[in-house]
Amino acid sequence: MAAVRVRVVAWAAAWAAAAAAAAALAAHPGPAAADWDTLKLPPIDPDPQHCERAFVGNTIGQANAVQDRPLDLRECSLPSADLKAKTLSGALMSKSDFSGSNMQEAVLSKVYAVDSDFSGVDFTSAVIDRAALMGSKFVGANFYNAVFTGVGVEGSDFTDARFEDALIGSQDAKFLCENPTVKGDARLDIGCRN
Repeated sequence: MAAVRVRVVAWAAAWAAAAAAAAALAAHPGPAAADWDTLKLPPIDPDPQHCERAFVGNTIGQANAVQDRPLDLRECSLPSADLKAKTLSGALMSKSDFSGSNMQEAVLSKVYAVDSDFSGVDFTSAVIDRAALMGSKFVGANFYNAVFTGVGVEGSDFTDARFEDALIGSQDAKFLCENPTVKGDARLDIGCRN
């Protein structure tokens, strides 16, 4: 029994350290985020149902990533999932498939979602704040009326993504405008020059 407690405490401490590092990394997106692939994360939650927690979200419901239990959605396959209005703050979501999902009004504050697939996701009125999204795919994603601030997007694919009426931080707009996959109307909606 004591050995199990030690493992749980060690896992929780490792997760807390990784979450703090991910939040710090997401708080400084852009060129400084070049070391995102070397971030040390805790082992993936051993619960075979850990991916199902996406449908519950952060059980405390805090947009600032306070949690009663780590929300580990890494390497989950949840295409076309209905995650409307879910609070996924502080979630570890790297190397996951959320393609075609409904994330309208979802809160993705302080998430670590590196190398994930969000192609075709509807982020209408979602809050994406201080998130690490480097290397992820947002092909055809809809960010209508979404809040998009403090987000690391280095190496992400925004081909055919839409940003109509989105609230985009000035630094985020700069990084999006520098992304070669952002073209056409998306550039106008973001406010890119030329």
